[in-house]
Amino acid sequence: MPLTLLQDPRRHGWSSLSVAALAGAAAAFVALDASTGPLRTAAASAFMTICSTGGSTQAGFAAANDAAMAKMMAGMAVPPTGDIDRDFAAMMIPHHQGAIDMAQAQLRYGSNEQLRRIAQGIIVEQQQEIAAMRLALGQPLPPSTPAPTQAAAR
Repeated sequence: MPLTLLQDPRRHGWSSLSVAALAGAAAAFVALDASTGPLRTAAASAFMTICSTGGSTQAGFAAANDAAMAKMMAGMAVPPTGDIDRDFAAMMIPHHQGAIDMAQAQLRYGSNEQLRRIAQGIIVEQQQEIAAMRLALGQPLPPSTPAPTQAAAR
């Protein structure tokens, strides 16, 4: 069941959120919408954390990371098909995407240049591995887009 935002977000203090915090809240909201059970609870918690803190950098990072984890865990929860290769890829692709999403949170909120370079490398390498797994299974690749290795304006 899709979620919808409340009619008046200012009622909850959301008008004071920073752009970075809104990005974290959006990531948590997407994970919340795609999740069920305990994963939905974790995503809801991440979403409410960022909304209730007024958008601090730490809260934004925590919410983005929690959303990435919830999305990854939900994506990895696939029933076995009996095809080991397909099952492996079906679990590893969301795992790699989770690493990409967490690295993007580091770029968005982190300041350590060495860790930011590592996060950029993670994004590129994990995208390449996702593509290789899809190709190995004969699956189509998604349309090409620029690598999301640069953080949004702070």
